[in-house]
Amino acid sequence: MLEEWLQILPPGSRFIFHGDAEARAAAGPAWGVAFAEEACRAHAVGERATLWLGPDEYLLWDGASGADPATATAAIAAAIEQALGGLPHALVDISHRQIGLQVSGAHAADILCGGCALDLSIEQFAIGACTRTAFAKADIVLWRTATDTFRLEVWRSFTAYVESLLREIAVDFDAAG
Repeated sequence: MLEEWLQILPPGSRFIFHGDAEARAAAGPAWGVAFAEEACRAHAVGERATLWLGPDEYLLWDGASGADPATATAAIAAAIEQALGGLPHALVDISHRQIGLQVSGAHAADILCGGCALDLSIEQFAIGACTRTAFAKADIVLWRTATDTFRLEVWRSFTAYVESLLREIAVDFDAAG
């Protein structure tokens, strides 16, 4: 059972999108969230988010897949593909690959720093900042969604390792009770 400060987020649709500015401009309205043009920034509208991972690489996340995630994911992909027409791009469904975790509370940044070498102070990693990084030995995508809340996208096969390490670090902060 996970503690209050650490939560597994509901399943959602996830895509990796590669495309130039023209492709992003065409895909944005179909996706419903603008693509960040500033490095390491995320844009979110409701249950959808677009996270900048590289000059032409984005993680698209939709948390409102409902009772039938496979159908929702297929519908999202079809809408984006239709909007893109013949523009060069890549849209890859990675919904099955990752699990979302949320770390929140007064010690969230400190707990994450126990396995991540980034400066997660609010001045250096502001709300809306995102990056692909390492948490100990696991690759993650890290996104700050509020002053004391972070979202981690973890490959499914590393989830137990990341959860266990987070709980171990949290003991030092009395976050794990």
